[in-house]
Amino acid sequence: MKVARTRHGSAVVELPNELEIVVTREFDAPIELVFEVLTKPEHVRKHVAPFGEEVTVCSIDLRVGGSSHFVFVTEDGTECSFRGTYLEIEPPTRLAGTWRFDGWPGVEAIESVDLHETKGVTKMTWKLAFPDKASRDHWTGTDGLEANFDNMEDVLCSLLDPDGTVAG
Repeated sequence: MKVARTRHGSAVVELPNELEIVVTREFDAPIELVFEVLTKPEHVRKHVAPFGEEVTVCSIDLRVGGSSHFVFVTEDGTECSFRGTYLEIEPPTRLAGTWRFDGWPGVEAIESVDLHETKGVTKMTWKLAFPDKASRDHWTGTDGLEANFDNMEDVLCSLLDPDGTVAG
C-alpha cells in the first residue's frame, strides 16, 4: 500500500445535535499505529499543538482512572491547557475520557475516539459530548482540531516506510 499524503484538510465536522461535535478523518496507517500516535507522549507532543506552538506539558497516564494533561503556548504567549481522566481504554479501537480546557472554567465534556481499520486505512471518529448546549456553544471553530489531525497524519507518515509498513 502506498502512503497517501494528500488527506490534509479532509476531516469531516458534524454537529449532530445541540450537545455534540463529531469529526471523522481517515489515515493511511494501521490501526495499532494510529492508536499509538494518540496515546504515546513522544508522538502526542508532535501533534497536540495545532499550529506548531511550543508544547510545555505532555503527560499521559494511560489507564482507566489515569489522567492526561497537555499545555502549549501560542505565539502571543497564551497558555492553552487541556486535562482529562481516562474512562475507557480498549486498544487499539477506543479511548474515552473527560475533557476540560482550563480556559473554560466549569465546562467539562466527554471525549471519545473510535478507530476502525479497513484495508490499511484507519477511520477515526472523534466526539466531544457536552452536558448542555451552552457548554457546546463555547466551541468557536474546528480549525485547530483539523490542524491537530493534519499534524497526526504527518507523524504517522514519518513512522511508515514508503510502502505503508511500519518503519523499523
